[in-house]
Amino acid sequence: MHRVWYLVGVLLVLAGLVHLGVLVVDGGPWEGAVSWRKPFTFGVSFGLSVLTLTWVSPFVRIRARPLWVGAFAIASTVEVALITLQAWRGVPSHFNMETAVDSTIARALAGGGGVLVVIAIAMTVAAFRANPDLAPSMRLAVRAGFATLLAAMAFGAVMIARGVVEVIAGNQQLAYTVAVTLKPAHAVLMHGVLLLPALAWLLARTPYSEGRRLRLVRLATWTYIVFATTVSALALAGVTLVTPSTASMLCAGAISGLAVGVLALGRLKRWQSGDADRSLTAS
Repeated sequence: MHRVWYLVGVLLVLAGLVHLGVLVVDGGPWEGAVSWRKPFTFGVSFGLSVLTLTWVSPFVRIRARPLWVGAFAIASTVEVALITLQAWRGVPSHFNMETAVDSTIARALAGGGGVLVVIAIAMTVAAFRANPDLAPSMRLAVRAGFATLLAAMAFGAVMIARGVVEVIAGNQQLAYTVAVTLKPAHAVLMHGVLLLPALAWLLARTPYSEGRRLRLVRLATWTYIVFATTVSALALAGVTLVTPSTASMLCAGAISGLAVGVLALGRLKRWQSGDADRSLTAS
């Protein structure tokens, strides 16, 4: 069944990339409630999330794991499909109560977000259960990754709640404004569940001891948390340090750069060990 969810994740990413092409060809604003950016970013982000959860879920001890992953993939697909539909209709997707159709779609998006939050809570709780089959470095990466995913979902829920309150009060445009202030915090925390376990996985393929791998994962985790906390605190204060897309790229770049450095050092160490072995053999 995992192959199906991997396929769903790939298709969502491809759908997002297609809409990046539409944006390039058709033009239009990058920001705003009506933009080709939305089906692009949501498609890529949800696609990566589905791929990530499918890959990381075997590291978590939880009953009916395929059902949790499947529910996440289906909810993500519905979210992307509805956002894409509204983009092609040329109307906002979230907080749009202008017509009966728009209201139904907005409520469905909010409901889908609720499903994703429930799944994130269940997977995070399961990640903190004892699992002696995992190396300590991977166990830390998985726990920290799911914790940051849950934090991202919490920010998303707050965004939706604040927007809905403004819509009910009759402030349609203000709903988009109050929601967008928390986007950087939501974006920067969203993919820690991919970046940190991926780093631990890469470290496991170096000649480093588990103790050193654990220290490096701990360093990466705290680096990620400090950066995400700074962005989140500023977002809550109404200060946008970076745009959501920039925040995500900076986080990915920081962890990826660390991973590349670790792999390079590991390869250097392997070469040095090989040279030492050859010297001993020659002597």
